[in-house]
Amino acid sequence: MQPIEPGTLIAPEAAGAPCANCGMILAPALLLCPKCRALVHRSELEAIAASAERASARGDIGEALAAWRKALPLLPSESKQHARITASIRELREQLDRGVPAQSSPGNGEQPALAPAPAKPGWRRYWGAASSGLAFLLLKLKSVWLLLLTGWKPLLMGLTKLTTIWSMLLSLGVYWGLYGWRFALGLVLCIYVHEIGHVVALKRLGIAAGPPMFIPGFGAVVRLKEYPADVDEDAQVGLAGPRWGLGVSVFVFLLALLTHSGALSAIAHTSAWINLFNLIPIPPLDGGRGFRALGNRQRLICAAVLGVVYLLTSQAFVGIIALLALARGFEKRPDATENHRILIEYLGLATLLALIARGG
Repeated sequence: MQPIEPGTLIAPEAAGAPCANCGMILAPALLLCPKCRALVHRSELEAIAASAERASARGDIGEALAAWRKALPLLPSESKQHARITASIRELREQLDRGVPAQSSPGNGEQPALAPAPAKPGWRRYWGAASSGLAFLLLKLKSVWLLLLTGWKPLLMGLTKLTTIWSMLLSLGVYWGLYGWRFALGLVLCIYVHEIGHVVALKRLGIAAGPPMFIPGFGAVVRLKEYPADVDEDAQVGLAGPRWGLGVSVFVFLLALLTHSGALSAIAHTSAWINLFNLIPIPPLDGGRGFRALGNRQRLICAAVLGVVYLLTSQAFVGIIALLALARGFEKRPDATENHRILIEYLGLATLLALIARGG
């Protein structure tokens, strides 16, 4: 990957330093010299490019993604370099989703082109998209279960941060006073797992973020230090919370069935209810972020499918999601995209969470 155009004039990065090309004194926040149009951050961009190339060469896609993201704020959003790095981030993310190891760039500095998949006629195209999306959802849920059962390190990430610990204890105290310590502890842990889902997704994509912070009565939040490169990334990060939330809801629900515990059943029901609420397709909820990657036709499909799920489960939030999906299916969106995997994952999460909430 070669983000800097050959022959591009670069000015030194320094507060109040003169442009190396024309001598004009530059304000610290400038990315381009207003006089000669030279870029400002040469040394840092070169170091970032070298770091990303080394990470790609050894197959560390997460580190390569994290490195390239650091370059974006240093470049004007309308520049060719910004567009090229954004394209590189998308390609690396696609490799990450497919499980394909990153390859070092060819000698000419260009990215290897991905061969387009042959078009499928008629119903085969939609069946292929649906089966691919379902496989993607099952793979994601499998990853969640493996992490919950064998990989405790991600679950401990937030517990090393003081802000997470004290806000978690504050929420625990509030819920304890309202519902008793057993239900409060289970509720806080379920919310924590939901937020760790976001943290794991952000870390996987190389997006810098803070630790989870609990807000009594409102759940918890993860503050982003960098923004997703596009709507597909935003949707992946947004749905990661309900995906992990579904995993822990199923786990607690099964424990409730095995132990005949009314407390565990109530925790599973509430956890599923909270995650289902988060799928409501309005910002800043997770569902609103997931819906950004869906085209209007896909939103109408959501409305139809979840309308049926509502009739079968009588879950109010499913009905709300269906109505909002119907309304949002007629929005004017000139730059709309269609992500079949996000569609299948969204529908799968909403349906399974509705069933757990109904049976909890």
